Amino acid sequence: MIDSLLLQFMLIGSLGVGSQWIAWRFRLPAIVVMSIVGLLVGPVFGLMNPEQDFGELFKPIISLAVAVILFEGSLNLDMKEVRGLGRPVFRIVTFGAFISWILGALAAHYVAGLSWAVAFVIGGLFIVTGPTVILPLLRQAKLKPRPAKILKWEGIIVDPIGALLAVFAFEIIEFIMGTNVNPSELLLFFLASLFAVILGWACGKGVGWMFETGYVPEFLKSPVVFTVVIACFTIADEITHETGLLSVTAMGMTLANMHISSIADMRHFKENISLLLISTIFVMLTASLTQETLVEIFNVQIIGFVLLMLFIVRPLSIFLSTMGTDLSKSEKLLVGWIAPRGIVALTVASYFASILLESGFEDASILISLTFALVFTTVVAHGFTIGWLSKKLGLSMEGPPGVLISGGSQFATGLAKTLEDLKVPVLIADSSWERLSRTRAAGIKSYHGEILSEQTEYYLDMTPYEYLIAATELDSYNALVCTTFVPEFGRNNLYQLSLSDREGDNLENLVHTIGGRVLFKEGASWEELNIMVESGYVFRKTNITEQYKYENYLNNIDSEAVILFIKKPSGKIEFFSPEVENRAENGDVVVALTPPSKEFEKIQEKLEEQRKENGNKKQKK
Repeated sequence: MIDSLLLQFMLIGSLGVGSQWIAWRFRLPAIVVMSIVGLLVGPVFGLMNPEQDFGELFKPIISLAVAVILFEGSLNLDMKEVRGLGRPVFRIVTFGAFISWILGALAAHYVAGLSWAVAFVIGGLFIVTGPTVILPLLRQAKLKPRPAKILKWEGIIVDPIGALLAVFAFEIIEFIMGTNVNPSELLLFFLASLFAVILGWACGKGVGWMFETGYVPEFLKSPVVFTVVIACFTIADEITHETGLLSVTAMGMTLANMHISSIADMRHFKENISLLLISTIFVMLTASLTQETLVEIFNVQIIGFVLLMLFIVRPLSIFLSTMGTDLSKSEKLLVGWIAPRGIVALTVASYFASILLESGFEDASILISLTFALVFTTVVAHGFTIGWLSKKLGLSMEGPPGVLISGGSQFATGLAKTLEDLKVPVLIADSSWERLSRTRAAGIKSYHGEILSEQTEYYLDMTPYEYLIAATELDSYNALVCTTFVPEFGRNNLYQLSLSDREGDNLENLVHTIGGRVLFKEGASWEELNIMVESGYVFRKTNITEQYKYENYLNNIDSEAVILFIKKPSGKIEFFSPEVENRAENGDVVVALTPPSKEFEKIQEKLEEQRKENGNKKQKK
């Protein structure tokens, strides 16, 4: 057992972030890896028990972390995002949640053997999915926009509703059992919930107004938001337990729909904080479980309850609540299957386990085991099946990593056509219809609009694209595009054309701190590349084999050629850059922009002579 709290903090943070890296590196569900790591250092090997070691600090730490995570998720709930999906989302978070509550309570009573009182409390709690589990799954599985938006909205909105339902059920139980016969207590509960929503709305409006009017300097914006979120959650939660989650959700949604200019910067900051918190909190919670809890999970009643929740309660609640909506059968099947439970379920269950036991409900002793069994089973089952099922149902954007090109030009069109020939998803975005004319003529997928506009995320689905190339004639604009999309693509997947030689537009001193990686060899600027294409240079694809190795290719290629990229058998693209050393292996395809062949040059010379002769004849006439 590790005694030092400082050492435990370090180990929890390292294990959490390390789990995220392992999940990314080996394409595994991050939540599964974090849960397993927490179980190993906690109940399996007994290295730590954060709940015991942190004492009274444990629950406040978890609660505040959940508040920040939920606020970060609600910052993405812009009403514009659910155009065409408003009805299904509303039905799922209202009727679907109610049906799930009732069916879950019935399952808890008849299958898990819980009393009606405890069953209705836990049934309300188990409607939650939450951003702590849904967002990592959506990040892992490239779903199409519609099912992804439904799952995200449901997870974030239902999270506080589930906690409130559990509180409401407990208040009702106390009232019916006679321990609290004052009807005013129920009224106070509803008033406290309403106050939490108004408080969140007021905090969101206040922060937005201060930002828009310049009352908060840029360097203080993120700290101010962070502080207000904590205050908003704490004030509401002190009045009535679990209403703090409702308050921070209302605050996040208010800010998201104000469309203030600095919301994107705040969102990126909160995403980083949220990712760190999810990584550490999941390890802390699973490490705090006891061996007795793990053994109790294999109780036949608990296993039966979990299976019923997976295969009956969730699918039935989604199908019943979405009847009459425009959701397809495939979308209903996917949404009806994906419902992982997470941090909120674990934390709130531990809270109710203690107060229900104090109230004399002895069967509440199995709540923690029951909750963890459902959390771990759903996390594993849904984490490993979301990708496979979405592909089978045709709801996945999985495929070779695509390329998004900003700027329509002759070179960009030729590059896109070559990528398309290699079965690589590609799209060219430009704000000019004229520049996109050759792109459309070549049959290349295009987007007409300003890629830096806030509206772009609502009209352009970037899920299929892993690489972005800024390929306009303006170096400054290319650098701005790459810098803007660092959070979405990662700096290693952002590229821009080589800096031009024009005076007044040289960013050579800034290239190491802003923008993306410079593409191709030195001197291959926008002007140079487009002149090459106009002069007859062609995009050539060469297969590297055992007989024709990469060294042979380099020895034979024309000195004036520009090697563009390597296409791997896996579909991965490796663009050539002065900052990276690329090497093609057996099975790879190398693409280069090469000078025209001798035969082509002869044809061009004959055509030029013909043009001159025609011109001379016209002058004589």
